[in-house]
Amino acid sequence: MTPERWRFRVAELVLASGSPRRKSLLSDLDVDFIVVPADVDESSLVGEDAKTYVARVATLKAHTVRESYPNAVVLAADTTVDRDGEILAKPVDAADAASMLRSLSGREHFTHTAVCVTHGDLVDTVVVSTAVTFRSLGNEEIDWYVRTGEPLDKAGAYGIQGRAAAFVSSISGSVSNVVGLPLAETIGLLRKAGVNAAGTARSTD
Repeated sequence: MTPERWRFRVAELVLASGSPRRKSLLSDLDVDFIVVPADVDESSLVGEDAKTYVARVATLKAHTVRESYPNAVVLAADTTVDRDGEILAKPVDAADAASMLRSLSGREHFTHTAVCVTHGDLVDTVVVSTAVTFRSLGNEEIDWYVRTGEPLDKAGAYGIQGRAAAFVSSISGSVSNVVGLPLAETIGLLRKAGVNAAGTARSTD
């Protein structure tokens, strides 16, 4: 597979994700990178909690892409929605999306994103959690949102950066985490790996 070139030139940083949201967020940090989506099994394991799940999958993605780019800094991430300890991954169809949204209506849930960076002997994974509360949703607006197609490729069946922003009554924690890449933590991981991110000189301290 020929990697997708993002920004200006082939860089030492590889984003192991095809998510357009992660590409957009990472480009905001003023780094050069290429995109090489990781092809891995994202199924959860029996009895696996949401934080353990995203950490395992993000690390698996990073190691998978690293096999083809052993000298690069590889950045991978995985996001899921956690409702009362139940993992809400991407819906399988429109009916599943509507069911998820009804289950989130009028209540709090959590979005967990794991970010993994590998480079040389460095393998560093962090999990960031954000509490999100939806206002009460009517069946008509749920059906409208599902018809837009927006929920079908998103964990928990919604994208806070899109139309579903109108469903959110409050957030506690990182907003970029809910989108799919917690930027504050990502900057820290990239700097540890020696990548100049957000205008800060390289450091491997």
